[in-house]
Amino acid sequence: MQVLKHETILIREEAGVVEARQHARMLVRELGLGMTDQTKTVTAVSEIARNTLIYGGGGTATFEIVQDAARKCLRMTFHDSGPGIADLDKALTDGFTTGCGMGLGLGGAKRLVDDFELHSRPGEGTRVVLTKWKR
Repeated sequence: MQVLKHETILIREEAGVVEARQHARMLVRELGLGMTDQTKTVTAVSEIARNTLIYGGGGTATFEIVQDAARKCLRMTFHDSGPGIADLDKALTDGFTTGCGMGLGLGGAKRLVDDFELHSRPGEGTRVVLTKWKR
């Protein structure tokens, strides 16, 4: 796979969450995704960027347009150095939250994108990778 575009945004305050959403919208449009896929992708980015800020204490969002032999995708990687997630399966369960939200962020984001990766360990932070393919 070849990376055609690579950009990183800092998420240190609410403005970083907004910038991540705007950047995702710009890139899915550039990729030529339809309105439904644009909305799904931006919603997933919003959820994960907010988690990066609130639960991870801030971090980064890296956006890449990637091409394999036959198609392109937008790959978005969120990384923080926060406390990490002790039970990944529980964290992906709808309704589970360690904060005051509805507990739909991680599981909801997973359902909105084509590929979802969650890597986390207590004390080591969290990395979430979202991928949306152009069909």
